[in-house]
Amino acid sequence: MAPALLLVPAALASFVLAFGTGVEFVRFTSLRPLLGGVPEAGGPDARQGWLGALKDPSILASLAWDLGLLLLFVAQHSLMATETVKAWTARYFGVLQRSMYVACTALALQPPGHLSLILPQLVMRYWEPVPRGPVLWEARTEPWATWVPLLCFVLHVVSWLLIFSILLVFDYAELMGLKQVYYHVLGLGEPLALKSPRALRLFSHLRHPVCVELLTVLWVVPTLGTDRLLLALLLTLYLGLAHGLDQQDLRYLRAQLQRKLHLLSRPQDGEAE
Repeated sequence: MAPALLLVPAALASFVLAFGTGVEFVRFTSLRPLLGGVPEAGGPDARQGWLGALKDPSILASLAWDLGLLLLFVAQHSLMATETVKAWTARYFGVLQRSMYVACTALALQPPGHLSLILPQLVMRYWEPVPRGPVLWEARTEPWATWVPLLCFVLHVVSWLLIFSILLVFDYAELMGLKQVYYHVLGLGEPLALKSPRALRLFSHLRHPVCVELLTVLWVVPTLGTDRLLLALLLTLYLGLAHGLDQQDLRYLRAQLQRKLHLLSRPQDGEAE
């Protein structure tokens, strides 16, 4: 039992790293564009047009850098999800295989400062805004300058609440790799072995359970600048290609949702019926 207990700190460290990265991802995708955290570099009047941006080496260099960061993240996220890499990590890391995947994803999104010298300079920490680039849309005049950011803020809050709720429904502890270690320490086996064939089929088709909510966060912003457009386009394409749900999967999801709602609506022990 002692060697198994040594796995617990590793799983908890991966969970803490992933949780912190999730908080930073909320800041990166929602708080920064909604609260105006990106420097204007001269303001809206200094922005280039679309044709001018194609001739500006500084804008193209920043976009190429950001594109490289996104492609590295997508490659890591996709490569580690393949059966070959899963089998390799399971062979060498055992029950920590899921924790390893979660930790690598968190590091790809935002490596901690003390690791920045040895890890690739990736996504959130090294993302380069393009304040002089063109914008696809922008709410600058009243009443849009007041109401559009407010509406975007409400939609972002609702989307993140839905994301957190869905993650809980999908067994957050298992997604983060904690449940696998917990079951291993108690000798209960692999959690996936206890799931039904329909659940396993769903997980093989569903890369990310919060696709629609993430797309809302990516696209619903008061100002859609050049670097944000690149981020939204590439992640939208990635999320779209990573999903292969069919009617059977959707029927299973609907049945699971109805079952959980029924459990929540049942009277608890000791309550009057």
